[in-house]
Amino acid sequence: MADDAIKTDVQLPAATDLKKPRLKKAPELPILERRNWLIHLHYIRKDYETCKAIIKEQLHETQGMCEYAVYVQALIMRLEGKIQQSLELFQSCAILNPKSSDNLKQVARSLFLLGKHKAAIEVYNEAARLNQKDWEISHNLGICYIYTKDFRSAEEQLNLALQLNKHDLTYMMLGKIHLLQGDTEKAIDVYKSAVEFSPENTELLTTLGLLYMQLGKYQKAFEHLGNTLTYDPNNFKAILAAGSMMQTHGDYDVAMNKYRVAAYAVPESPPLWNNIGMCFFGKKKYVAAISCLKRANYLSPFDWKILYNLGLVHLTMQQYASAFHFLSAAINLRPRMSELYMLLAVALTNLDDADNARRSYEQAAQLDESNPLVNLNFAVFQYNQGDKKAALQQFQEMERKVNAQVENDSNTEFDPEMVEMAQKIGTALQAGENLYWSKPGKETKTSHRSSSSKTSSSQQPLGTNQALGQAMSSAAGYSKSMQNTTDPEADVSIAPSPSTVTPGDPEEEDDKLKGEKKSKPKAVAE
Repeated sequence: MADDAIKTDVQLPAATDLKKPRLKKAPELPILERRNWLIHLHYIRKDYETCKAIIKEQLHETQGMCEYAVYVQALIMRLEGKIQQSLELFQSCAILNPKSSDNLKQVARSLFLLGKHKAAIEVYNEAARLNQKDWEISHNLGICYIYTKDFRSAEEQLNLALQLNKHDLTYMMLGKIHLLQGDTEKAIDVYKSAVEFSPENTELLTTLGLLYMQLGKYQKAFEHLGNTLTYDPNNFKAILAAGSMMQTHGDYDVAMNKYRVAAYAVPESPPLWNNIGMCFFGKKKYVAAISCLKRANYLSPFDWKILYNLGLVHLTMQQYASAFHFLSAAINLRPRMSELYMLLAVALTNLDDADNARRSYEQAAQLDESNPLVNLNFAVFQYNQGDKKAALQQFQEMERKVNAQVENDSNTEFDPEMVEMAQKIGTALQAGENLYWSKPGKETKTSHRSSSSKTSSSQQPLGTNQALGQAMSSAAGYSKSMQNTTDPEADVSIAPSPSTVTPGDPEEEDDKLKGEKKSKPKAVAE
């Protein structure tokens, strides 16, 4: 019996007596966060209406205590342009979770978009105390300091951002700070570092090329612009800059070919039409030049360079009333440019308004500090008016400026027409025996009764450099038959307008980056 009992104890129970194991139920998410995954899903799909409906339901259940729902709602508000409402919602998030640097960053971002840069700086600094190794905080702080004109602090923050994480955009903003301060060399160093870090960024390459172009280092400018066109053959900024350099060196046909490429990308660009017009001017096709320049003026009526060029072309065509009209408009936009007053005086002289011509010359002489052409034309005017004493004073001032240029650069070359006129007036005034002139350089185009100075360049004309010419011609994304067109006037309707490509975004730096050459009262090619 004992053995039977033992056997009974160890017998397994019947199959029907086994209990089925219970499946473990997924843990209930806290009610505050229950729909976060669904909100996120609809937000990244840009299904904002459904997302807002879910957020509304979630906030109703949680009585407005769901941080993520409020955060996404604020992001959607900002995307819809409701910046103030988004700011209030982000502030609510910061109250719900005061230790989150992300919430403070979004508060600061909304303040920045509202133009409250000082308040944004305070909030960004608070976020930086919570997270000291956030590239975004340092970068945005630098941008805020740029808007408050605190360039030193901006530079410090952007350098700190680069230490945390190198980024193309940070390099761009740091370079712009140096440009706003007028330090082109430092800006070039920054952009060179940026290109080493990101060698395929066409915006960086184009900007660096433009800065070299501004400094007159055309070989290096062409190298970087050529690299830009290697990566992006239709980059119209690089094409415009390359065409502008070719145009400056007298290669009008090559420049026109480049402009035709850019025409496909920006057919309504005022600067492009401006440069095309001045190409025709250089080829002495004045009617086509005026047609293109007037189109540029229609597209951008407040661009002083276009008005300057229109005045210059009309002056060359001896249409003095039209020249007066456009030069006066340019002076209203650029009242500190001496060459405009000088050309206006030439127009007034030919309109037999000697009194106003004299006033215009006086204003030009007062504003100018280095261009001998202003004083030469003023001396000729005074001599023709019979005032030899005043003419002699202007001639002596011209001598001083010429000697100063020769001292600064012994290779300085002057326009042959300017040299000839100076010798004639010097002989008439018996005052030109000691004036030094370097060997006359290549003759340039000048306006009626005025001549222009031209500084020499030790570099060969760009259009003759075969390697660079091949690099630039690689940008031609159209048929060879169009490239071989011999009469540019036939293609005026498809040629776009030229524009000065400036490296910076802030509007304050536009005047510093356009590379005006104030010593040359000739066609302004942007």
